[in-house]
Formats: sequence, structure tokens, C-alpha cells
Amino acid sequence: MMATKPKTKWRPSLGQIVFGVLALVGTLPLVGLFFFRIYDNQLIRQTQAELIAQSGVLAAVFAEEVSARLTAGIPLGAELPPETRPDASDEVTPIRPLLDLLANDLFVRRPDAREAVRPADPAYVAIGARLLPIIRETQKVTLAGYRVLDPQGVVIAGRDEMGKSLSHIDEVAAALTGRYSAALRIRIPDKAPPPIYSISRGVGVHVFSAMPVIVNDHVAGVIYTSRTPRNIFEHLYVERGKFIAAGSTIILTTLLVGLIVARTITRPMRELVDRAGRIGRNDPTGFRPLAHYGTRDFAELAEHFFAMADQLARRSNYIKNFSAHLTHELKSPLTSIKGAAELLLDSLHATSGRLTHAEQEKFLTNILGDAERLDRMAQRLRELARAEAVQHSDQSSLAEVMDALRARFPAAGIETRGALDRPIRLSSETLLIVLTHLADNAVRHGAGTISLELENDTGQQVLRVSNDGSPISQANRERIFDAFFTTRRDSGGTGMGLAIVRAIMMSHGGQIDLLPSEHDVRFELHLPAGEEARHADLK
Repeated sequence: MMATKPKTKWRPSLGQIVFGVLALVGTLPLVGLFFFRIYDNQLIRQTQAELIAQSGVLAAVFAEEVSARLTAGIPLGAELPPETRPDASDEVTPIRPLLDLLANDLFVRRPDAREAVRPADPAYVAIGARLLPIIRETQKVTLAGYRVLDPQGVVIAGRDEMGKSLSHIDEVAAALTGRYSAALRIRIPDKAPPPIYSISRGVGVHVFSAMPVIVNDHVAGVIYTSRTPRNIFEHLYVERGKFIAAGSTIILTTLLVGLIVARTITRPMRELVDRAGRIGRNDPTGFRPLAHYGTRDFAELAEHFFAMADQLARRSNYIKNFSAHLTHELKSPLTSIKGAAELLLDSLHATSGRLTHAEQEKFLTNILGDAERLDRMAQRLRELARAEAVQHSDQSSLAEVMDALRARFPAAGIETRGALDRPIRLSSETLLIVLTHLADNAVRHGAGTISLELENDTGQQVLRVSNDGSPISQANRERIFDAFFTTRRDSGGTGMGLAIVRAIMMSHGGQIDLLPSEHDVRFELHLPAGEEARHADLK
């Protein structure tokens, strides 16, 4: 079956994929910078929580001062609606920081203070004077801005804007009604706030908190605080040495991983692809081992690949040589048959000089002989194809085929030694074909006795086959396994018997060798052992 060629389209190489993955991993820390605004959001809420805590303390002190002056008739502000009054049974009423950069809580700069409609009550001015030293000392530690407002939103304590009104500011107006309010503002006058918090303007953001002071369910004043939250990039700048070291470590680690992957995966893969291309072009340099195998898996893959390629190359050479020899061997009998048939045909139509009866009989005998030779050759080819097609998982033993072998060669004395019942990883049909060709070769060379001895050797069965026929000359010892080589062509030899034996042994993982001997012929066959024999050897 012809392999389907992959559809032509662009596909990334293994190196490009590895590089892309490493580049993505290397940029992950940089991508994380865009998520710093989430961390900034937490810093803003932390700042709001601190302002709530500080305002709560000042509000408690402010409420005590106002409560002490209630009998003197100090005026209070707006009364809280019944539904917003705190439950007297609640021991805690926490205020949670809820400012969010992603929820449109970012406003333009805080509006300037305005002139008050009427001045603050002297009692509240006195309270502001008492709170001012506390505010200044607190500000030294917290770095926050403090303004204490009376019930009308007039500043009674703070560094700036004394006596002016802040009641028009949204968060202050909400606090004057008894509700806590906060706002996030930036210093961009007369411009709309950006849709997404700008990293470059992080230090320009201010958190404003307006905490109402409640006395007898009335607003007695407002603690208005502000502060710039800590910025993540200021922290990064302060710790820039550590971040540079961390970034360098990430880059070096990524490069090291890339080098390891290139040496252990990409480079061996490219070399293996190059070897496959060279082998496909019949370039002998394709069988050279890889310079770097990288990992054990690639080493095993390369080992099996080269073994497969070597087997295919040997198989291809075998088929090519076999085809050349087969063509040559078929040419001689076909030429002889054709020549004899043409002479007979010419004699049939000739008016004079016809062939005699003896000559016609001779030509017909030659035709029948050559046809018989072609028939034997075809039979050998069928035996070779059938033997190589047998499943390699089949098992047999010498004991199973000895009766059939003796029946085919009744004139030869066949002797056996060794454990003939040990399993061999060859089917009985294949094993009989091997022994039949060895016995036929021996009988054709005058052997009267054929000896078979089976031994076990490290997971393989070693079968030694010897006969007392004519010894093989030194000149022919190197050629006896070549296809169509025979010294008995006149007696009907095809020269394929030993070639079929060698092909069968090689295809089943075995081996056949001609052992040196001066007085007889000895072959040594390494047969693949069956499963039972291998398990027995391991025990």
C-alpha cells in the first residue's frame, strides 16, 4: 500500500514550538506587570481602611467634646432618619473599605473650599482648637491630611482652609446627612478621568474619607481625611536591585532550558530527520550514528530506526541482486526452449533437409528438460515466498518434523542428537523447508549420512548439520549462499536451496554459517528459541 503524502501546508518546526513556549514563559513576569493595578487597588483599600480607623478615633473624641457641651446648648446638625440609625444592641458597626478602581470610583481633583454662608459656632471653634494639637501629632506619623468640620461643613481644625466650607463636596455632603462616604480623586484639573487607571499617574491618586460624628442621632460634625496610597512602582523602584536579579535569573533559566531542550530534543531530532532523508536518497552516509542522541528515548529510537533502515537496505539489495540473478537464470532455459522450438518449426515447413526423428526427439527432450528446470525454479520461489510469509509467532520442534524429513530422503541415514523437543520459534512448515534444502544439497553431493545435533546457547537453539558428502572447495565457500550459484546445474540444480535457507533464517532473526572442515560439510544454524525455552533458561 502506498503511503499517503501529508497535505502541503505550513507547520511549525519543533525548534519553533520550543522557542515559542520558552518565550511565553519568559514574558509571563512582564505580563504580570499589567496586573499590578489589582495590587494597587488593594493598596487603595488598605489606605481607606487606615483612614477609617484614624477618623473613628478622632470622631469618638469629637463626640465626647460635643456631648460635654450639650447642656450649654451647642447646636447639632441634621437628624438621622430612623431607618439609618444604628441599632443600640449592636456591639460593633464596622465600615468596610469599598473603593474600587474598576468600578468608576475615580474622580477629578477635589473642588476648592468655598466661603462659608455663616461662620462656625464658637463652641465648635473651641472644640476644633482642642483637637488641633492631636491632629498635628497624628499627622506626623500617618502623613494623612485632616480637617474637622462642624455640622454645616465649615472647617474648624486643620492646616489649611480654616473657616471655609467644604459642604459642596460630594463625600462631605453625604457625611453631613449621617452616611460615611469616600472618594478616589486624581490631580488632573478640568479633565475627565481616564477609563482605566493609569500606571504613570499612580502617585497622583488621593483617597478622601468623610466620617460623620453622631451625637444623640444627630450629625455633630465630620472628620474629613485624605492620603496618597502607597504605589507599587515606588516599591519596585526601591527594590529594583532584587527585581533585576530576579529578571536576570528568569532570563538565564529560560536560556538554560532552551539549550537543554535544543541539545536533548531538537538537535537529535534534526539529525535523525537528516539521516532519514539521506537514506531515502541512497546516500551511504545516512547510516552514520548521530553525533548527539540527547536522551535515552532518542537513543533507542535511533537504534531501532537504523536497524530498520539497515534491514530494508539489505532487503532492497537482496531483491535487486535476486532479480538480476533470476533474470539471468530464466534467460538460459527460455533461450534454449525458443531455439529448439524455432528449429522444430522450421523443419516442419521445410521441403528438404528436415530434422530426423532422433534430432526432433533430442530437441523435444531439451525443451522438456528446460521446462522442468523452470518448474523447479518456480517451486523454489513459491517455497521462499511461503516461508517468509509464515507468522513468526509460530513454534515447533525438531521432533515434529523428523519423520517427514526421513520420508523425503529414505536413502540417506539421518542421525539426531540433543533435546529435539525444545521449542523453536519457527513453524513446522518453515523448519521442514530449511532441513529439506540442507538434506537435498547434501544428497546431491553424494552424502550417505546426515547428522543433526541441537544445543542451547543463551536463548537461541544452535543446530549443527553435517554430512559426509563431497567437501566444498575453498573457492566456492564464499558463494554457496548466493542465489542461483550451483555446481550441479547439469543434474538439475537451481542454486536456490541454500539461498532460501539463508533468507528464511535472516527473516526470522536467525543465522546460518558454514563451518571450516576439510573432510565433510558442516553448517551451524542459530535458531530463535521459543518462549518456553527462554523461560526455562531464565530459571
